[in-house]
Amino acid sequence: MKVKKVPIVYEDDAILVCEKPIGMPTQSDNTKDMDVLTYLKHYLYEKQEEEGEPYLAVVHRLDRPVGGLMVLAKTKEAAADLSAQIQNHEFEKYYQAIVCGRLREEFGTFEDYLLRDGKTNTSKVVKAGTAGAKEAILDYEMIDEIEMKDGVYTWVLVMLDTGRHHQIRVQFASRGLGLYGDTKYNPIYQNKKKKYMELGLYSTRLAFLHPTTGEEVVFSVDPQGEAFDLMDVEAY
Repeated sequence: MKVKKVPIVYEDDAILVCEKPIGMPTQSDNTKDMDVLTYLKHYLYEKQEEEGEPYLAVVHRLDRPVGGLMVLAKTKEAAADLSAQIQNHEFEKYYQAIVCGRLREEFGTFEDYLLRDGKTNTSKVVKAGTAGAKEAILDYEMIDEIEMKDGVYTWVLVMLDTGRHHQIRVQFASRGLGLYGDTKYNPIYQNKKKKYMELGLYSTRLAFLHPTTGEEVVFSVDPQGEAFDLMDVEAY
């Protein structure tokens, strides 16, 4: 299998920002396919002068079917700083999504409690107070919608306030707005013969304080994938 390249958007002594390819794992999994972390460690190893494995830490993850921006830390200090920003909700993560159906409101907030099932690698919305459940909050804004022969597709900008397991996929699906191509949570695709489908979700913007300089840095890319090609409109 040909290994996909991982485009590097920005790099300095503290951080490395890349655009994760759709379908590539963030870290090594049981498939043994090439993952983002291993790929980038090889990249750093090839260009460093000293021997030994270079330090590179994942501070936030993207699901395998999701492509887009990720930042990785090149020092332990940078990893701690970025992780603290995420915990303190100072790290801004924006996604673009294609959902099946029409939004009731053009913008709004979803607030739920999600419970993860490690055996099935899924999450579900549960009542507040459920043992093990974690609060999940996101804001959304409609970008556009298109009516096709098989229904309405809506293009949505999503701003995550929390980063829970499969959060965007679960919160939209629980409201009857499953993501394009989502075989885990969207009933439309659960009986498809095709085992792997591209998911209509892409990490398009990151904003955070640089762990060394303290200055705000912002990175953005256009969404990619068949779901966004379907919309055939300018990127937001």
